[in-house]
Amino acid sequence: MAYQVLARKWRPSNFTQLVGQEHVSQSLIHALQHQRLHHAYLFTGTRGVGKTTVARILAKAINCENLQNFNPCGACPVCQAFEQGRFMDLIEVDAASRTKVEDTRDLLDNAQYAPNQGRYKVYLIDEVHMLSGHSFNALLKTLEEPPPHVKFLLATTDPHKIPITVLSRCLQFNLKRLTPEQIDRQMQFILGEENIAFEAQALKMLARAADGSLRDALSLLDQAIVYGSGTVTGEAVLGMLGAVAQQPVDDILLALAAGDARQVLAKVADVAQLTPDFAEILQQMLRVLHRVAILQQVPGFVDHEFDKQLLDELANRLTPEDVQLYYQIGLTGQRDLVLAPDPRSGFEMTLLRMLAFRPAAMEKPTPVTVAAAQAQVAPKTAASAESSVARAESVVETVAEPAAVAVPAASPIPAADAGSRWRDIIAALNISGRTRELANNCVLDSIDDTSCRLLLDPGFHQVGSRAEDNLRLALQNYYGKPLKLVITQQAATQMTPAVEIQKAREDRQQAAVDNINADPNVQALKETFGARIVPGSIEPLN
Repeated sequence: MAYQVLARKWRPSNFTQLVGQEHVSQSLIHALQHQRLHHAYLFTGTRGVGKTTVARILAKAINCENLQNFNPCGACPVCQAFEQGRFMDLIEVDAASRTKVEDTRDLLDNAQYAPNQGRYKVYLIDEVHMLSGHSFNALLKTLEEPPPHVKFLLATTDPHKIPITVLSRCLQFNLKRLTPEQIDRQMQFILGEENIAFEAQALKMLARAADGSLRDALSLLDQAIVYGSGTVTGEAVLGMLGAVAQQPVDDILLALAAGDARQVLAKVADVAQLTPDFAEILQQMLRVLHRVAILQQVPGFVDHEFDKQLLDELANRLTPEDVQLYYQIGLTGQRDLVLAPDPRSGFEMTLLRMLAFRPAAMEKPTPVTVAAAQAQVAPKTAASAESSVARAESVVETVAEPAAVAVPAASPIPAADAGSRWRDIIAALNISGRTRELANNCVLDSIDDTSCRLLLDPGFHQVGSRAEDNLRLALQNYYGKPLKLVITQQAATQMTPAVEIQKAREDRQQAAVDNINADPNVQALKETFGARIVPGSIEPLN
């Protein structure tokens, strides 16, 4: 027999064999179990996740003569005809090659006739988004009111290009991208069944390179078996994918953690001799930084894919802020790598940017220094202790005095006219959005050196604590004092700025209407031609 590639040989033939799409298979099995089959299904998802495979299994299941746990039995004449590609009631079409409206009309001409072999005539249209607008219109009527013996199974990688009128008539299932762990487990199972030796690290690299597609993973696995002469080894996969080993990546990360730009560039020069894919190296660095960030937030986290000693060392030498900064710069650098004069210079600039924007570490006293200081203070006499306290107080005053001068201060507001000046204070605070809306719906009750008390209009719905926090910070910055903000929902005698603004707006509107009505030209038009002013059409100029 001719060799059959792994992606075809190990293509699932029932719902149980599907990998990573349990949410779809379970729904379809329940539909078969309760005989609640929809007349049109749409399967969406990226390439190689099983859209067409699920559609074929469903087509086989609804025609199977002897379902086993609501899975196709694989033994009846219908299942055998499916497996051999001679089931006449399955009309499978690639929409990318038949986009014309004439093709769609020819396809649907026979929909009215009863099936030949099975219970249902199934139209499986792959890449349905490639149909033209007229083709969708031709399909729409049959899709809306199909004969009882017809089922439509549509598959696409881009559902956004399908008209909403078609989407609304389909039951839609979105197939997920597979995780590297799911792909890894499936490849291990297949290689075990094929009696092919492999290295675990090699499969992990292939699973990551597949980018969520099991079909791509099996194609790469086929290539790796041939490249490795019947075995799948890490070295062979590295050479096949054009990637570099993990060690240079680890060395670059350690040099970054040390803040040594010279060492970073030296490591890049060593890697450059292997003619690597610098985008792939950046991806590997991002994967390590992701694990380091998890380890810092979840102590004891274990990931067998990476060296635990390396992760521990990076987690200790880098602050969480550094890790997040490096990760974000790496993502941006990966996007901009194609814009660089050459990949190596773009990669180097990304690493240098990480070092350039790394926050300067603040010096903190070590426990040894503190203990030594305490040991020196202990034998001092009371007099020397008092002199030390005096010196400390003088230092505090020296440090605190410029800070008080540097903060911009505002003159306090007398309590007598506090309410009338609240609007002026709002203008001076330079606030906007929800914070200004909150301030405009308050009146000033009182203000002193310690607190600012506001009365909030009872009819105003609170906009959240964040607006209140922003208002408090604005007041503290304006007065240069740690004011406490107290807001009480209570009616006040004076109008809030929001009410004043609304009243001023209404007064301007009424004045504009009165001016138009009093205009002689307008009055002449009314008397001569029976003209009338359209309500709501008058607006003030400012």
